[in-house]
Amino acid sequence: MRTLFFSLLSVAAFAQGRFQPGVKPFLAFEAPLVALTHVRVIDGTGAAAREDQTVIVDHGKIAAVGPAASTPAPAGARIMDLAGHTVIPGIVGMHEHLFYPGGGGIPMYPEMAYSFPRLYLASGVTTARTAGSLEPYTDLNIKNLIESGRMPGPKLYVTGPYLEGKGAFTPQMHELADADDATRTVNYWADEGVTSFKAYMNITRAELKAAVDAAHRRGIKVTGHLCSIGFREAADIGIDNLEHGLLVDTEFHPGKHPDVCPPTTRNEVAGLDLNSALAREMIADLVAHRVTITSTLAVFEAFDGSRPPVEQRFLDAVSPEAAVNYLSSRARSRGGAESPTLTALKKELEFEYAFVKAGGLLISGADPTGNGGALAGFADQRNIELLVEGGFTPVEAIQIATANGARFLGELGRIGTVTAGKQADLVVIDGNPAARIAEIRNVKLVFKEGTAYDPAKLLDSVRGQAGQR
Repeated sequence: MRTLFFSLLSVAAFAQGRFQPGVKPFLAFEAPLVALTHVRVIDGTGAAAREDQTVIVDHGKIAAVGPAASTPAPAGARIMDLAGHTVIPGIVGMHEHLFYPGGGGIPMYPEMAYSFPRLYLASGVTTARTAGSLEPYTDLNIKNLIESGRMPGPKLYVTGPYLEGKGAFTPQMHELADADDATRTVNYWADEGVTSFKAYMNITRAELKAAVDAAHRRGIKVTGHLCSIGFREAADIGIDNLEHGLLVDTEFHPGKHPDVCPPTTRNEVAGLDLNSALAREMIADLVAHRVTITSTLAVFEAFDGSRPPVEQRFLDAVSPEAAVNYLSSRARSRGGAESPTLTALKKELEFEYAFVKAGGLLISGADPTGNGGALAGFADQRNIELLVEGGFTPVEAIQIATANGARFLGELGRIGTVTAGKQADLVVIDGNPAARIAEIRNVKLVFKEGTAYDPAKLLDSVRGQAGQR
């Protein structure tokens, strides 16, 4: 008994130690007053990049932004000469998860509570909405650990457990019994502290309406990765946000039955003419109902066998098993210009561009699920690159990934742009993403609430861990 007691005590002490590194080991430096001088600023508003600027960070706030020649560094400030570098707002990731595919052909998704918060922050994601939770209590507790300074990570907005109907593909999801169950689920988890909900593929219209009505009574928004319900039906019900865009909209599927998820949708939408009356009416309807779309291009792209390039940083971050699982899936996938994945991806890019040009609000996120190729944080950056591939300018793509997410969260007055008076959530990039969007990956420094984090230290701490813990 005595041996067991001391063994348990040792385990408890070890576990406590795992949660007590705080943030100090991951800081680039400690200074409440910082002047970022001679830096290029892409402010997140969609305006053109401004050259040779100075950004003053003072006790967690952006105190000033202006031309270097007329914006002097305050006395006592730590001065950083960042010629050749760019400052953008902290990324506001709007389709994030703290879980990742388990591999082995089994639809289970282990929680990455250790590695993913660090990966997000190292990649410049300073704010993240978990768009659906499989372990909502874990997500809420991780949020509290981050906010109390006991672990590094982005500010989390936790979405409740998936609102799924009968036919869930993973046993980690609760299946709603009926509309009353949807109402009870929303009210219970709103009381527990979640700040949004996500409807899933097999939810019925009655269940979705009950969930939306209950959430809206609490001042909470509902998003959805839908299949059993078409986009225009969901808009009429009152949904606030739709995930993934056109690729999951089933309203164009021939023979679609009410409240039933058809077996496939990609072939229909890949061939859809976005200039057709049906497509134009759908987009206009979403805009009229103020339904936001979340872009998750990177998770779809990963299913193409020829792209994106396999990065060394990805292989460094994931566990050997996760790397094998992804690379094996990639090898089995058809790639090239005629691949179904690339055809569908191009159509989705076309849809997202048309949606924005029609007045819709587009936000973006990583969605680190699929075949594992879209990794937390890295895929947020890749999504910005893909938006540029779809026709957006680099500054527009950065706006989608920063200010637009802040606007949807109701936080644009606090975060989302590089503006004096706002919270100092900033990303320092080595290079010029306004000219070469791929340089969005070259994150040198991340400020969250004015605290400067070293991405290299964060990445080194999770080396070989993503996919495992």
